[in-house]
Amino acid sequence: MARPTNHKPLPATTVILVRHGQTPTTGTTLPGRAPGLHLSDRGIEQASAVAARIAKLENVAAVYASPLERTRETAAPIAKGLGLRVRVERGLLECDFGEWTGRKLKDLNKLPEWKTVQSYPSGFRFPGGESFSEMQLRMTSSLARLASAHRGETIVAVSHADPIKAALADALGTHLDLFQRIVISPCSASVIWYGGTGPVVLTSNSTGEDLANLGLS
Repeated sequence: MARPTNHKPLPATTVILVRHGQTPTTGTTLPGRAPGLHLSDRGIEQASAVAARIAKLENVAAVYASPLERTRETAAPIAKGLGLRVRVERGLLECDFGEWTGRKLKDLNKLPEWKTVQSYPSGFRFPGGESFSEMQLRMTSSLARLASAHRGETIVAVSHADPIKAALADALGTHLDLFQRIVISPCSASVIWYGGTGPVVLTSNSTGEDLANLGLS
């Protein structure tokens, strides 16, 4: 009879998900992946504030950001405070809104499809763009890959509201159709612990408290 082998569990990875700071179109427009959108003055202040919170943590090994300007500008002070560089990760990109990119939210709210976006997102694909299900799979697959590359470490991933909400829903075991109930504010921090027994959400939409209180320092 073969002797049983003792397998040590893989070290866990802590992922700090940060939404980019406020932009001139936050709350009014669906900017999507259109280039050229930068942080507003308020967004720059928010990025500095979240960077100061994260700088207090130990064992932060890497800072990743989606390729868009607003996420890289948010990640820059975080990386500087940690003595790291920003690594661009395409898997953290905003959902591809296709033909809806750049449209005003007040106009989109009038469309019959908007009710589907809010109540049945798992069954919706943006015209000429990505489905919510594809976005969630892309985001969670990217985070799983990053977590695997940083076992036993803490990393920062700067992304966008919907991808972060989708990642949190997946970690919580919540159906994608309920992910719109999760609020992710500009420059908020949400923390997921990726261990061998599955993800654990340590905090969501944190905008003020000391992250070291979560035992990350």
